[in-house]
Amino acid sequence: MSKTNQKKEQKLGDALRSTMTIVAILVAFVVCALVYHFIMGNPINFEGGNPEGKGLPGNYLAIIYKGGFIVPLLMTINLVLIIFTIERFISLGQAAGKGRLNVFVKNIQEDLKNDKIEEALVRCDKQKGSLANVLKAGLLRYRALQSESTLTKDQKILALQKEFEEATALELPILSRNVVIISTIASISVLTGLMGTVMGMIRAFAALATAGAPDAVALSTGISEALINTAFGIGGSLLAIILYNYFSTRIDNFTYKIDEAGFSLVQSFAASTK
Repeated sequence: MSKTNQKKEQKLGDALRSTMTIVAILVAFVVCALVYHFIMGNPINFEGGNPEGKGLPGNYLAIIYKGGFIVPLLMTINLVLIIFTIERFISLGQAAGKGRLNVFVKNIQEDLKNDKIEEALVRCDKQKGSLANVLKAGLLRYRALQSESTLTKDQKILALQKEFEEATALELPILSRNVVIISTIASISVLTGLMGTVMGMIRAFAALATAGAPDAVALSTGISEALINTAFGIGGSLLAIILYNYFSTRIDNFTYKIDEAGFSLVQSFAASTK
């Protein structure tokens, strides 16, 4: 397959994945809204069957429901985080291939030292994944340049480096896809929770300002809304930060392995070319 066709397929795939991302977020919101209204807000969770009143003692669904309309938004944010966390685990697992990367890179380096290009290509086919795809593209170019007589040594090395860089550019977006969503959730989750907290405190102080005796129900509702939204927001943000750092570390490790293998490939070619 030519580079042009690969780039066209990549653009088409990126557009499709962007659409699926939007659809996943919308579906998550609908699901969370339905759970909030029909499960958490079910009258059986409240005293006298009134969702506007007090929840039954020990009923956590009613407690969360009292967090107000910000709760389904925070639930959506956390559900989206779970969805894309699962997607990243699956995608990075596929990108790693079937064997251990350290062993794979070491074996490729040994094959290159012994000028066993065909054996190295077979290893790439067995390993699969992003690193194997990049190395395979470089190895195929390596083999073609060995029999090229119209180019100088420096031109061959530059051509090999360019091939490797182009193959890397096609694979790197696969590694970092949707990580920006996790990074964004780390910020907006806590901010959304704080917005719910502020609104809950406004309700609580409004209850205290009511003429006559303070409305205990309104006061408790406002405080519940403040605390529940805070807990959801901080919890989601904390988890997103941990996951973002974890995935960033794995991606950096992939990138390092790709650079290491590419350097070995170019050095081996330079040493074997006159």
